[in-house]
Amino acid sequence: MTARILSGTEIRDQIFAELKDEVRLLTSAGVRPGLAAVLVGENPASQLYVKSKIAACEELGLASALITPPATVKLITPPATVNMLDMLAVVEDLNRDNNVDGILVQLPLPAQVDTKRVLEAVDPAKDVDGFHPVNLGRLVSGRPGLVACTPLGCMEILRRHNIQIEGANAVVLGRSDIVGKPMALLLMHANATVTICHSKTRDLPEVVRRADIVVAAMGKAGYVDADWINPGATVIDVGTNRVTDPAEAARLFQNFPERLEKFRAKGSALVGDVHPDAVQIAGALTPVPGGVGPMTITMLMSNTVKAARLRRASPRFSATQSTARAR
Repeated sequence: MTARILSGTEIRDQIFAELKDEVRLLTSAGVRPGLAAVLVGENPASQLYVKSKIAACEELGLASALITPPATVKLITPPATVNMLDMLAVVEDLNRDNNVDGILVQLPLPAQVDTKRVLEAVDPAKDVDGFHPVNLGRLVSGRPGLVACTPLGCMEILRRHNIQIEGANAVVLGRSDIVGKPMALLLMHANATVTICHSKTRDLPEVVRRADIVVAAMGKAGYVDADWINPGATVIDVGTNRVTDPAEAARLFQNFPERLEKFRAKGSALVGDVHPDAVQIAGALTPVPGGVGPMTITMLMSNTVKAARLRRASPRFSATQSTARAR
């Protein structure tokens, strides 16, 4: 038995096509959705990630801006010594800017900056990352709001690949505010029976074996062994771990000689939180890369368009959009 591959790339392309249509409708109504990314310091990984988000904006026709505080010097990346007042001033300026529908504060922030305070300063209506306590509270209570992008993308993968969620036993490995907790809430709202697991969970393999749906978000390469998976279960692998140790690569790729050969040639490989051998047991699973990864930026774009529609679109546009989707 070989698992059905749940491609996130295919779902991304579907959603981008839908978003392009919605952006055209918004533009015809005089609204161009706008995303502002706040990037502090010169972290290469953060710079690359923000550039990929801006590229996605350009593909969809969204307005985008890369803000590098202090706000008066937008084109120069400040030192990592930026202070709280500068950060809060940048966020407040973006909150007041009606052309900005989404505010993305790229993490991590420097140690002297209170990350929670900065994120809580973002207008919840522009919180396209879904991190604000107001949006988290709306998710808990089942009210409309902006939801964290990665778990939202996981739900799109499940739904668009026609995975049965209602009535399913779902296990979420990881309890972070960014993935684990909102993922569990989304599954619960979709009528799954949800168990959240973490480092203190007893008999973890047995808990996982009872699951129809497994969402792994622990950040440890190959942590979930293949024999933990219930045969035929659906596995959503959120992890993206770069493996550089030859011994670890040999353990993970023992049954995948081509992947092991590529590792030896390159010196590294990307691996999820689930052992690659799970492809022989699961009924369906997301690949790494190409699974959940492409969906995070996709849902950021979706949240930005949604924020623009809720904040600025006229009732006439909303009616037009509903008619278009009905078709």
